[in-house]
Amino acid sequence: MSAEKEWKGRTFGAKWMHLSLIWMMRNLPYSGVYLFVCIFVIPFCMLFSHKGYIAIYHFFVRRRNENMALAFWHTYINHCMFAGIILDRFYTYSGGKLNIEVEDWDLYHNLADAKDGFVILSAHIGNYEVAGYTLEAESKRFNALVYAGEAETVMENRRKMFENKNRHMIVIKKDMSHLFEMSNALANGEILSLPADRIFGSNRHYNIDFMGCKAMFPVGPFAIAAQREVAVLAINVMKTGIKKYRIHIKQLQQTEGNIKERAENLACQYANNLENVVNECPTQWFNYFEFWN
Repeated sequence: MSAEKEWKGRTFGAKWMHLSLIWMMRNLPYSGVYLFVCIFVIPFCMLFSHKGYIAIYHFFVRRRNENMALAFWHTYINHCMFAGIILDRFYTYSGGKLNIEVEDWDLYHNLADAKDGFVILSAHIGNYEVAGYTLEAESKRFNALVYAGEAETVMENRRKMFENKNRHMIVIKKDMSHLFEMSNALANGEILSLPADRIFGSNRHYNIDFMGCKAMFPVGPFAIAAQREVAVLAINVMKTGIKKYRIHIKQLQQTEGNIKERAENLACQYANNLENVVNECPTQWFNYFEFWN
């Protein structure tokens, strides 16, 4: 498995840059900062982050069948959308509030109020981090799987956002001990949230039809849900405007068969749902590497 296929979850920038961004979110007009980033910062990033730019360009040309001019324009819009996602993240760190709508809220609350644990599967599209700060976790602890190499400032602010809110971060470790934490969370009737569109740790994967071509999805997230026979939600948080989001919730169905068959069926359902979301919001696809085989 090539390194570029694996999960790279670190937010770009040094600590002073992140702290400066939080200061700007508190003291400068949001729209002014966003406009400055789109006009002056994004072209620079596209020029010097060539690999990520090309991967998104290929997404629009090969998976969306767009011509070169339209694909280039949408690649630029994609980078602007991602900048907006990052600004919104630091806006919440500065104490700001986002306007959030939730579709099928009952799907989440019914499982949150039941005694059994359940799994939430996310993807690198939109701004899933918003869900971790929005979805209530009163009767169950909300466990979020996070990358160990994430920027210090981001981890510090996540901990502050999680304080006294019955939320917990499970950090991915090289010794794979996080797998026991994940299993224990479900055994204790808690919520386990993890991304299911990138491979990290184990190289085991499924080759699934996705956007008209085979793509690799990790076995782990689906295997743990099938093994524990718990309910599974696919949740995506899409940006709909300046500081505005909509949370999409879809319940995946546990089917008959052995663990391997049920896990693969969950993976196919997840990929199908993700494809629908990508087709609705293609400029919010944020996997900046060659995702397809």
